[in-house]
Amino acid sequence: MPREKFQTLTEQMYYILLCLREERCGMDIMDWVSACTGGRVRIGAGTLYNLLEQFCDAGMIVLTRIEGRRRSYRLTGKGVEALQKEYDRLCRQAADFRRVMGEEETP
Repeated sequence: MPREKFQTLTEQMYYILLCLREERCGMDIMDWVSACTGGRVRIGAGTLYNLLEQFCDAGMIVLTRIEGRRRSYRLTGKGVEALQKEYDRLCRQAADFRRVMGEEETP
């Protein structure tokens, strides 16, 4: 059975949604993600615009402004829920690592 779309997020997906807590256009998104991750995560234009379209279709982001070819987007409530779900999943993975590796879990 195929996995539900956006059940888990790639790093690129996660950071795109995270940066869209504020309205941003495509170039601003690419710059923000690179700066936020110290260059560890980079997003190419093709990947970015494909994901933005998918996120819009899924109701996770909304197109907020069009100025010529420049389009700006912002996170929706559904996008916030997806981010929180992914954050919780990552925290559970980190807790599993600490438990298995014998590290003390901190509150």
